[in-house]
Amino acid sequence: MNWRTPIAIAGAAIGLTLISSPALSQATRTWVSGVGDDVNPCSRTAPCKTFAGAISKTASGGEINCLDPAGFGAVTITKSITIDCTGTLGGVLASSTTGVIVNGAGIVVTLRGLEINGGPPNLPGVNGVRLLQGNRLSIENSTIYNFTAAAPNGFGIIVNPTSGTVRLFVTNTVIRNNGTATAGGGIGIVPTVAAGAQVVLNNVAINGNFRGINVATTGTTAGNNIVIRNSTIAFNTDNAINVATNANAVSLMIDGLVIANNLRGIISSGAGSNTQIGNSVIASNGTAISNTGGAVVTSFKNNQIDFNSNNSTPINAATPE
Repeated sequence: MNWRTPIAIAGAAIGLTLISSPALSQATRTWVSGVGDDVNPCSRTAPCKTFAGAISKTASGGEINCLDPAGFGAVTITKSITIDCTGTLGGVLASSTTGVIVNGAGIVVTLRGLEINGGPPNLPGVNGVRLLQGNRLSIENSTIYNFTAAAPNGFGIIVNPTSGTVRLFVTNTVIRNNGTATAGGGIGIVPTVAAGAQVVLNNVAINGNFRGINVATTGTTAGNNIVIRNSTIAFNTDNAINVATNANAVSLMIDGLVIANNLRGIISSGAGSNTQIGNSVIASNGTAISNTGGAVVTSFKNNQIDFNSNNSTPINAATPE
């Protein structure tokens, strides 16, 4: 036997390993650029062009960063990841589609520093961000606008899981110009079947949509809860906050919210709805507050409610702690 043969075979195997391993690995941090290419490894010196191209080369729990201002395309996220374009313009133009879909069991996703645009009216974006499945989605320092697809779509953010409990946290974000003349809006919270949603909004401006926030719980899971703090809901052509629920529970805790110049303020229906309001301004709307069908709305008696066509006061007192 030629002694060179096994050495040559071993050398070839090592060479194949060295070639294939980098191709199979995923980086914990990747980069996108307007002049990048998705065939690249998405490194800082050889960035990808789109979020969709970069996500396949980013390890679970990793991060995608933007090198320069550009549009990086719509993306579906099925693993834990952060997309962070702080310091530059990270654009997502989503004409005729949804900008970001989050759909993975137990995943934790952060979107930071993004501008998600639904495009022109003749090519309406479907939804800005759609949360279908996951442990937690955080949206920070972003703008979501121009999503005007027909019902049941047309939301800047829509939360509609069919199983489990999803969590949404939004801070320092503007959601505007979403919905049609009759449907859609800034944020839709629509868990179905046996799903639940827990939502926290802090320093969020929801302006110029059809509805500001639309909550519709038709499933069987109790424990849906929404906390809104230091935010503004204004100039929406329908209700600022609209809640429609069956017997399953939806609780809203509102603190430091400005509701102004909407068609109506807080409209709540269904025996499972319980809303508490404190430190808030409700002014220059139509009906300020309405609760029907067993819905409960209470006040901590430190709000400013005036200049509405129907101020709906006095509101029953909540019990302070």
